[in-house]
Amino acid sequence: MILDTIVNAERYAGLHPLFATVFDYIRLTDLTALASGKHTIIGDDLFAIVERVSGRLRSEAQLECHRKYIDIQLVLSGVDTMGWKPLADCHQAVEDYYAPADIQFFYDAPASWIPTPAGAFCIFFPEDAHAPLVSAHEIHKIVFKIAVDAVH
Repeated sequence: MILDTIVNAERYAGLHPLFATVFDYIRLTDLTALASGKHTIIGDDLFAIVERVSGRLRSEAQLECHRKYIDIQLVLSGVDTMGWKPLADCHQAVEDYYAPADIQFFYDAPASWIPTPAGAFCIFFPEDAHAPLVSAHEIHKIVFKIAVDAVH
């Protein structure tokens, strides 16, 4: 898991073949003008999901993980306090991994809570369980989904 501000995004570009594309997209796109929902960037290898939602309580947030995709979750307005726990330490699965949606949920409690303000992002790799969208206020964010095995 990585937490940083968008000003430092370029230092992470070498971690995956598509990270530089994500950071270029962030730099060159008026993200606040994007409609809520899914935006395809490179087919199924790279897409973005824009969310404008009311935050939820920590007690309502469940840890989740993905196997096929890495998340870069960039907060545009509000503060998203995201829960985090190493996937290896999650032992209370709600149900088995659901491949069509690339998701699995857990009853485990997060080990840490990460307040992520506007202009900051978290990168969650497949080994990171995370519980996003925790706030007492509205959250406007964009989640970039990057295929783990993409080679672009």
